[in-house]
Amino acid sequence: MFGIVKGLLQLPGRVLLKQPNRCKLDASNMYDKLKFEFTEQNLCRAKDLLSNYPEKEQRGALLPLLDLAQRQYGWLPITAIKAVADMIKVDHFEAWEVAYYYTMFRQHPEGKYRLTVCTSTPCYLRGGDVILNTCKEVLQLKENETSSDMQFTLKTACCYGACVNAPVLGINDDIYEDLTVSELECILDNLKQDVIPPAGPRSGRFCSEPISGPTTLLVEPPPAGFGMQELCKPKKC
Repeated sequence: MFGIVKGLLQLPGRVLLKQPNRCKLDASNMYDKLKFEFTEQNLCRAKDLLSNYPEKEQRGALLPLLDLAQRQYGWLPITAIKAVADMIKVDHFEAWEVAYYYTMFRQHPEGKYRLTVCTSTPCYLRGGDVILNTCKEVLQLKENETSSDMQFTLKTACCYGACVNAPVLGINDDIYEDLTVSELECILDNLKQDVIPPAGPRSGRFCSEPISGPTTLLVEPPPAGFGMQELCKPKKC
């Protein structure tokens, strides 16, 4: 019994001895690899943005400056967040909290084309799950995965606010609506050839009007002031 207890007491030390030696991360080297500076053109844009804010309220430019940095770099490394924070004199951790909170900011590299399938109830009822499965099959990706050639990243979102045009797919900053499987396959084929198809409804309608055609304002509207003269006439008792 004593031998068993003694062996158990010595176990942590034996386990620690068997662990491989871990290399230390060189933080300075990491910062060199992810070094960030605004380009001359984007620096002008940043200064133009800051000119819209009083000197004491320039922290209000945090979101647009982070967006500008992300569009330049492709994602937001910690060095980009630090550069933006220094520009508007905000604590580094505060800027990082904002970047981490909003899903529009990305803390790791993603594909050239970021596909986001809406999975809210209206889109789901109109085939959003089919659209997602088609993306998975055509691109050979799972949700939240990026292709090895860094061309595509597949994600899902709660709602794009285009429920009338469901199902909806977001590609970078554009939204593709009224999707069918054949239309989606055509879009993905174009993207594979680096051809960006026009965004918007794929059903032929202009915006979110009824797909069967207009149901109101079917005649030319009357001119300004129509009927006002009748109001001025004395009413007969």
